[in-house]
Amino acid sequence: MIENRLVDIEMKLSYQEETIRELNGVVCEQQKRIDHLESVYKLFASRVKDLSDAIGGKPPIDEKPPHY
Repeated sequence: MIENRLVDIEMKLSYQEETIRELNGVVCEQQKRIDHLESVYKLFASRVKDLSDAIGGKPPIDEKPPHY
């Protein structure tokens, strides 16, 4: 009886260790994607700022149409 419980505990532990390894891999991949997206965001933000500066600092969205 005690041996069966030990075997059950060992099996559960091995499954938990495998699950932890898999989750760690997922978290590492997600962090890589987050880092990549942050770098892309910074690049786009820089380009938008450059374009805004090039047109005089006023974004075209804020401009009134010519008929006003």
